[in-house]
Amino acid sequence: MSYITELRSWMSPSHVDTDPRPAPEIGRPAPSSDRLRIPSSDGKHVVITFLRHCGCPFAEKTYLLFRSTASANPNVRFIVISHSDQASTDHWLEAVGGSTPSNLEVIVDAERTLYATWGLGVSSFWHVLSPGGLSAVFKLGREEGIWNRPTESGSRWQTSGSWAVDEEGIVRWGRVAERADEIPDFVEAIKMMEANE
Repeated sequence: MSYITELRSWMSPSHVDTDPRPAPEIGRPAPSSDRLRIPSSDGKHVVITFLRHCGCPFAEKTYLLFRSTASANPNVRFIVISHSDQASTDHWLEAVGGSTPSNLEVIVDAERTLYATWGLGVSSFWHVLSPGGLSAVFKLGREEGIWNRPTESGSRWQTSGSWAVDEEGIVRWGRVAERADEIPDFVEAIKMMEANE
C-alpha cells in the first residue's frame, strides 16, 4: 500500500466498455453470463454480493456477514464479487479472516463488466460521503473494530449491491445499495427465497 494507491482509490474509476444496464428487478430473470451463470447448474439458490473496494470497512462488514450466512446455509450457493484486482482481493481476504466455506465462491471482476451487467456503476458524491455514512464509519470502528484497511486497488466510487436468485434464475430479493454504508441483510435474503419455494 502507498499514498499513491490510496489517492487512486479516490479518483473516478476507468471507463467500462458498456454502460451499466438496469439493475435486476425482483420477480424477473437475473442476468447471466459466462463468468456468472444464472440459474445455477446445480439447481441451488444463489446469493450474490458485489463489494465496494477491498479496504472499505462496509465491504468488510458485508463480507463477514456474507461468510457467516454461507456457513449457516450449506445448501445455498454464495458468490462474492470484488472489483479490486486478484492480488489485492486475495490479500484483503486473508486479512479479514482467510478461509471461506466450500459453498462460497469469490469472483474478481477488476474490469467491472459484471458490475455493469448487474446495474452497478459509479456512485455520486453523497452516496460515498453523506454525513450519515461518515458517522457510520466511526460507529463501525468503535463498536466492532472494523476500520479502513489499505486500499491496494479498486475505487471508492464503485457502487455495491446484493441479490438472491432462486433455482429457476428469478430474482427474489436485493437491490443496488442506496448508500456506501448500507449493509445487506443476507438472512432476509434466505427467508425470501424459502418463501417462494
